Amino acid sequence: MNLKCIVIDDEPLAIEILEAYIDKIPYIERLGSFTSGIDALQFLKSNTVDFILLDIQMPELTGFQLLNILENPPLVIFTTAYDQYAIKSYELEAVDYLLKPIDLVRFLKAIEKVCKRKGISSNSNVPNIDSSQPKESFIFIQTEYRIQRIEKSEILFIEGMKNYLRIVTTTGKYMTLQNFKNIQELLTEPQFIRVHKSFIVAIEKIDCIERSRIKIGNTYIPIGDTYKKDVERIIGSTNS
Repeated sequence: MNLKCIVIDDEPLAIEILEAYIDKIPYIERLGSFTSGIDALQFLKSNTVDFILLDIQMPELTGFQLLNILENPPLVIFTTAYDQYAIKSYELEAVDYLLKPIDLVRFLKAIEKVCKRKGISSNSNVPNIDSSQPKESFIFIQTEYRIQRIEKSEILFIEGMKNYLRIVTTTGKYMTLQNFKNIQELLTEPQFIRVHKSFIVAIEKIDCIERSRIKIGNTYIPIGDTYKKDVERIIGSTNS
């Protein structure tokens, strides 16, 4: 049984990422992608889908408003860069709530939830994601009103600044609302390591370590007491 879906997001790059994920799943049929909630609404009035991948913050018509207009809305997976809408999304009985940038494994888990709601089994159809395979050489982050691609090899360090993260690279600095947990899932050891409650650093960009501080370029980064053993373990393993 194929599941039919559409993608609704005002950011073309976000749509491209979701389309690429959908293409990896043989039993998902994408009927269309829309950058406008109004255009998607017109499509849904004359077409039936099993679920929607729906952005929340869109001009003209938000994702919540679109759902309120539909008399019999299909299942919905919300895709957004903002976590403050989570409670409302579940009040609307959303299947899942995905924070951008969305990785493939997290996306597949959401699709599994759709299958359960539909009462079908997807075990034989879901592509096998081998965690031992090489990771992508880049990440996507939500910054301001766009999704920014950042090469991992260019990242120097990441600093927590109240509600934001500042990603410092060799080519620029980027601010994002993503939290440390999400960014750590994208930046794994041993290339990157958290050295302080407010810092993640790129191991290969470290110039030296002195007096519980890491020097990268002209910046000194403190090593937190709870992270010293991890730093020693990672630095030691790179020298063996």
